[in-house]
Amino acid sequence: MQLPHATHTAYDTGFYSEGRDYSVRCLLGTSNAGGADVGEVLATISGLKGGGQAWFDAWLRLGRRVRHEADASAAGGHRVSAAWAYLRAANYLSMAVDAVDELPTAEQRLPVFREHRAAWESFIDHGPFDAHRLTIPYEDTTLPGWFLAPLHPDGGRPTLVMINGSDGAVSGQWSAAARGALERGYNVVMFDGPGQQSMLFEHQIPFRPDWEAVLTPVTDVVLQQPGVDSDRLALYGISQAGYWVPRSLAFEHRYRAAIADPGVVDVATSWMDKLPSPLRTELAAGKRDSFDRDMGIGMKLSSATKREFDWRARPYGATGYFETYVAVQEYRLTDELAAQIRTPMLVTAPEHEQFWPGQSARLVGMVGGGAELMEFTAADGASWHCQPMARAMTDQRMFDWLDVKLA
Repeated sequence: MQLPHATHTAYDTGFYSEGRDYSVRCLLGTSNAGGADVGEVLATISGLKGGGQAWFDAWLRLGRRVRHEADASAAGGHRVSAAWAYLRAANYLSMAVDAVDELPTAEQRLPVFREHRAAWESFIDHGPFDAHRLTIPYEDTTLPGWFLAPLHPDGGRPTLVMINGSDGAVSGQWSAAARGALERGYNVVMFDGPGQQSMLFEHQIPFRPDWEAVLTPVTDVVLQQPGVDSDRLALYGISQAGYWVPRSLAFEHRYRAAIADPGVVDVATSWMDKLPSPLRTELAAGKRDSFDRDMGIGMKLSSATKREFDWRARPYGATGYFETYVAVQEYRLTDELAAQIRTPMLVTAPEHEQFWPGQSARLVGMVGGGAELMEFTAADGASWHCQPMARAMTDQRMFDWLDVKLA
C-alpha cells in the first residue's frame, strides 16, 4: 500500500517500494511520541530517486544533521531540545542501518549502527525520565538493557518489560509503548535479546525459539531494580515478539498481564506462503541438496529477492537455504504450550496484517479465556502490521486494559 495519494503525489517521485513505504509509515508513526518530525521525513523522501545507495545516503545525511543539532543543543545546556533531537537522529540513523541491505556490501552496517546507538544512548542521558543501564547475565555473555522510571517516583510502581521484534531498533520501542508507559507511571525495561541489534551486529548471537531462556534472566534482573512492584509486572512484545511473548509465558509465570502486538503462532508461515509449491515439497521431503540448488537458481534471477532473504535469514544463524527454513519452523506455539499460559493476555489484531494474517485470533483461541482480542481497522486508520500510523490509539487501548489488570 502506498502512502495516501495526495502525500504520495506531493512528496514521492521515485522512492516507492512496498518495503520502503511500510518503513516510512512506521517512522511517521513515531512522531506521536517525538521519534520523528513529519516535515523532516517528507522532505527526505521528496524527489528521492535511484537505488539503495540514494536511500541510504538520504537517511544517513538526515540522521547526522539532526545528531549535530542535538550535540549543539546539549553543549548549550538545552537538555529538552537535545533529548528529542537525539531520539529523532537515532530513528533516522536506524533507517540507514536497514538500508545497508540494499548496498553492494554490508561494510557500512556496523559503523552506522554504532552511530545510531550513540544517538540513542544520548537520548537516554537527556530524556525526561530517570534511567540507568542494565547488564543482564545470559548464558556465557550479557545482554544490554535500559531501565527507565518516571521522574520523581513515589513507592513501588508497575513495570513494563518490552521485547523487541525481529529487526526493530531499540529507539522504535520508545514510540511503541515506552513513552506511553512512563506517562502513566510505569517503569520501563528494554533490552537487546539474542539475534537483535547489538547482539546480532556486534556479537553474532542468533535468535532462539525458546525465549523463556531469555526472559527469565531478564526478569530476575528487573526484580532487583528499585521501585519495582513484583506483583505488577507486565510484558509487551511487538511484531515477531508476538510469538516470543506467549512462548515465554508458557514457562515464566511472574507476569500479571501481557500484550502481544500482534499475535504470532507460527513464524514460518510468513516464509512458507511465498515459497513455490515444488520447493515446499522438497523441503517437506528433507531434500536438502535439491532445495538449496533450486533456491540458489531462483535467487540468481532476482537480486532483490536474494537481499530480502539474506536480511530475514541473518538473525537465525543458520547456514544455507534448507537449514534456514528448518530453523524458522521451530518458532511455533503448540496447543500444549498454550495450555501452560496462566497470564492474562491482550492480543492486537490489525486489519490487513501482512505477515501473520489470522494468527492473532488463532492465538486467542489457543489460549482460551485468559486471552482477549483487540481489533484495529482500516476505517480508523489503524491497519497493517502493528498498526504503525495509529500508535496513539494503540497506547490508549492497551494501557487502559493494562491499568485494569494491574490495579
